[in-house]
Amino acid sequence: MTTRSAGRPRAFDRDLALREAARLFWRHGYSGTSTRTLTTALGISSSSLYAAFGTKAELFDEAVRTYALRYSAIYERAVAEPSIEHVIERLLMDSIEEFSRSEDGHPGCLTSSAVMADAPTTLDVRSYVADLQRSDEARLRARIERAVLDGDLTATTNSAALAELVQTVWQGLSVRSDLGATRDQLVGVANLALTLINQARYAPSRQSSLHQP
Repeated sequence: MTTRSAGRPRAFDRDLALREAARLFWRHGYSGTSTRTLTTALGISSSSLYAAFGTKAELFDEAVRTYALRYSAIYERAVAEPSIEHVIERLLMDSIEEFSRSEDGHPGCLTSSAVMADAPTTLDVRSYVADLQRSDEARLRARIERAVLDGDLTATTNSAALAELVQTVWQGLSVRSDLGATRDQLVGVANLALTLINQARYAPSRQSSLHQP
């Protein structure tokens, strides 16, 4: 009689664990998410949690950094579009898809939510996120400036103002999502913003602040 060997334990999925940890931090805040809650949700022991991520603060840090990079990836894909109209459209629409990810169990953007106010004082993740967002805005502005040189935008376009406007719309969509706006509502707002931006692009300079004085 042969004895069936025990099955191999399920492999640890680090990416899945980070997503689950981000969901818990989003729902309960850093202070309200205990190590026991994390280990139970991730299906691992405390020793395995510490071996994989270090302390709870270090897990929070990695979860936020990983999440923030998802938005930087959106910017990277968007600025590769052939026209500035498509750049802005893809940036806003792909961000809305990210804000609306139901499988993550939360609305909006983790890095711009109230969760960041509860970040551990031993880590400077808020500065990291702020630096990353400034870098994303600089990438967008550089793409706008290239569009001016390529003739996709008029020579009088105020690149800084247009980049800041798009960023303001982006932040507004994130906040509205945090407050419970549906995907359709966010898309409606984004479409209106895109229409107004495109109208301003071709308006005479005396009528539009998107043009240099």
